[in-house]
Amino acid sequence: MSSKSEKYAYRDLKVCTKDCLCLFVCPTGATDNETGQIDFSKCIGCGNCAASCPSRAISMLPRIYPKQKEKNKAVIKELFYLADSKIEQIKILKCLLDRSNNDDEKRFLKALIHSNKVMIEDMMRESSYMLPQSRNTNKLLIGLKGKDKGIDKIIDKLLNKLEVND
Repeated sequence: MSSKSEKYAYRDLKVCTKDCLCLFVCPTGATDNETGQIDFSKCIGCGNCAASCPSRAISMLPRIYPKQKEKNKAVIKELFYLADSKIEQIKILKCLLDRSNNDDEKRFLKALIHSNKVMIEDMMRESSYMLPQSRNTNKLLIGLKGKDKGIDKIIDKLLNKLEVND
């Protein structure tokens, strides 16, 4: 396979066990670089690395994401209502955490805070509201600019890489 496919390989470094079988099966050497990440410009999307990875740290991702689905205004309203309620729960849990002297209780409260954060993220992603290529993500990134020069560089890099699909 010499041309690039519709997908490319991505390695989750938090999951990778460094078994490195991907190095031996990649026909282009895209998996062999100093950062540990896969070189997207070399990846042809053959999937050999993902199939051989014993830790399942490599996934195949689309090069171009589908356009975002049209959103029903009532669904968006309820989505944000639910997200706002999760944010309020997090605030309450943080107050309880600050007042707690019990280690087991603190561990439980931290787990609840984390769970609420994950639920908010999952709701936004699963509802296709915050896909990487969405105008909503683009607006969020632009809104975060101007607060920190280091972060601004990262945001600019992301904005240049993510094509907005309306």
